[in-house]
Amino acid sequence: MNPHTMSAPTGAALLRARDLSRSYGGHVVLDGVGLDVAPGQRLGLVGENGAGKSTLLRLLAGVEEPDAGNIERPDDTGFLHQELPYGAEATLGGVVDDALAPAREVERRLALSAEAVDTGPGDDRALAEYADLLADAERLEVWDADRRAGLVVAGLGLDGLDAGRTVARMSGGQRARLALAALLIRRPRALLLDEPTNHLDDSALEFFEGYLRDLPGLVVLASHDRVFLDAVCTGLVDLDPAVDGPVHYGGAYTYYLREKQVERERWQQRHEYEQDRLKALRESVRTTARRVGHNRRPKDNEKMNYDASGERVQQQVSRRVRDARGRLAELEREQVRKPPRKLSFSGQLTARPATAGDQALMLRGVEVPGRLRLAHLDVPADGRLLVTGPNGAGKSTLLYTLARRLTPAEGEVSWARGTTAALLEQDVRFADPERTPRSLYDALNAGRTDAPRLVDLGLVAPRDQDRPVGLLSTGQRRRLALAMLVGRAPDVLLLDEPTNHLSLSLAEELEEALGTAPGAVVVASHDRWLRRNWEGRQLHLVGGRAVPGP
Repeated sequence: MNPHTMSAPTGAALLRARDLSRSYGGHVVLDGVGLDVAPGQRLGLVGENGAGKSTLLRLLAGVEEPDAGNIERPDDTGFLHQELPYGAEATLGGVVDDALAPAREVERRLALSAEAVDTGPGDDRALAEYADLLADAERLEVWDADRRAGLVVAGLGLDGLDAGRTVARMSGGQRARLALAALLIRRPRALLLDEPTNHLDDSALEFFEGYLRDLPGLVVLASHDRVFLDAVCTGLVDLDPAVDGPVHYGGAYTYYLREKQVERERWQQRHEYEQDRLKALRESVRTTARRVGHNRRPKDNEKMNYDASGERVQQQVSRRVRDARGRLAELEREQVRKPPRKLSFSGQLTARPATAGDQALMLRGVEVPGRLRLAHLDVPADGRLLVTGPNGAGKSTLLYTLARRLTPAEGEVSWARGTTAALLEQDVRFADPERTPRSLYDALNAGRTDAPRLVDLGLVAPRDQDRPVGLLSTGQRRRLALAMLVGRAPDVLLLDEPTNHLSLSLAEELEEALGTAPGAVVVASHDRWLRRNWEGRQLHLVGGRAVPGP
């Protein structure tokens, strides 16, 4: 990662980082990263899982120290921890009061400062202190703090809880929302958020997005929610590998997608140009070297025919060889690597030819007690179906039923003759953690001559193909599971939350690949970006039953 300082074009930076580096056990996560962020800016961090987004946020917050580099942050910096920084006996009302304490303290000090100004007119020091406190009071909206706190509690869906409810009696989602509410009520000058949209439903997300856009302070955040990034961010920093290291994009997610595509095309063009130059230089070295051989110094019995002109030619040719070899060595050192392979199912999936009206899967009168009740569903052989609904609506149950992993109490699921289907589960586990992706994939496709190579699917990085699966991250294991599913070349893909734990770039590639995949695709997802851009049929479930979509 090349040293970069990413900053916004306007405003005085309040959060500064220079040449940050951080390694864990010899593995370099960040190397030479810099940031300048000013009040009013909302900077999103994006990149592959493991690219350093969470590490960078922890460094900026002071939770961890960098191996090298330095950070300037305001004293009033708030960081959304994965765990709620309150004890089990803390109450909802107590957490809210604690978050309001800075505003109330500023209001108290402002009243005292006003008295000092009144009693000592013309005191420049007292006037300067009053002006500073007044600016803080306006930023914290101290005169409206209690009403605003109520709006935050309600907006994040916590207003149904009694103020005396303890943290110990809250669900995991409620605790996560309470931690977020406390930060929003506090209104720190610098707000650092790591995956803040987890546990938020659509209405809470809408409130949260609007609240962040109105904050006067700066925000740095990491999120997999593409709609959120598009609605909130004024700029994005991409920590994924690029030609010249991390890149700052001065716009929201839609702008980032456009620029990322242009950047990739430039990267590909530069790579191709350099490969052509390398080929030409290697050929030049070979042919010129042969010419040197042809102009060799004559033997003793040939010296009469060798004159000064021949010696000069020999020297010129030798110099050209040295020059070509020098240019070749320099380009070999500095050449950009080939852009990462994009995910594509073209030529990887092989569905049976389908005619209009063919049905791959058919469901009739199915009931799974307490989880799913559906009278009728047909999945055409070339169909696209998106299953949506809140948590617990029955989306996963439907996929397991269609995959014949779950037998309903009533009704039946039938597959067309010869149809094959494969299910990508949310929770991916491998029985033997010592097995490698390559050995698992090869064993799955043993005896098949038409199976695509694992490396050709673009899902498992070459460096990870021979690592034990027990050492892979959650996202890497899901990539492997998807690769094994695609490698089986099923007629029907059943995907349960396929974009979970995937980087934004891979999620985009997956959605594009699904659009051109042969055969049928059934996706269950809460991903708002995927839902927004879906062009096929949709089935919305609530309480295990089909209802009109929102």
